[in-house]
Amino acid sequence: MRNKKGQFTKGYTYRKPKPYWDRNWLWEEYREKKKSAKQIAEEQGCEEMNIIYFLRKLNIPRWTMKEIRERKYWGVKGKQNGMYGKTGRLNSHWKGGITPERQALYSSLEWADVVKKVWKRDNYSCQRCGKRKISQEEYHIHHIISFKDKKLRLALNNLVLLCKDCHHFVHSKKNKNGEFLEGGDVQCPRNG
Repeated sequence: MRNKKGQFTKGYTYRKPKPYWDRNWLWEEYREKKKSAKQIAEEQGCEEMNIIYFLRKLNIPRWTMKEIRERKYWGVKGKQNGMYGKTGRLNSHWKGGITPERQALYSSLEWADVVKKVWKRDNYSCQRCGKRKISQEEYHIHHIISFKDKKLRLALNNLVLLCKDCHHFVHSKKNKNGEFLEGGDVQCPRNG
């Protein structure tokens, strides 16, 4: 809407208002109904980042990790879960207590430098399927020889860029040939 001078008045927009522009509506959907930003975005036909933007703009507190974990379905609980009570060395995912080392490395400048080199060397493409990075797709830097080997953690020839789907495949039981794993048939087909 324009004023007498032909200027737009404050708060006016030519677009049809969206429900998530309204603080009360967004509060109810996000905080009261406990929907995620992704769920709201899917219902409204927009991107998740639109909802996150308005959560910030309208000062609606985001879910804490504790709240998210309380709401998330984590599978079979208690003694019915095959991993119940298996901690430390008894857990199939045990890697020798290196979690703090992993976190420290992934937040270091050395890791950031190596990551840039891997992305450039691999031409911003998954080295398994060849898919090039576009938009918000998730890509991972994969260690061919396990992170447990301290000498090879930052070795460029031990790292490869994979899309999220291919990275999950590499670590799945479907990877019968050991692609991109130590001793596997295919190590890095696109880089020789």
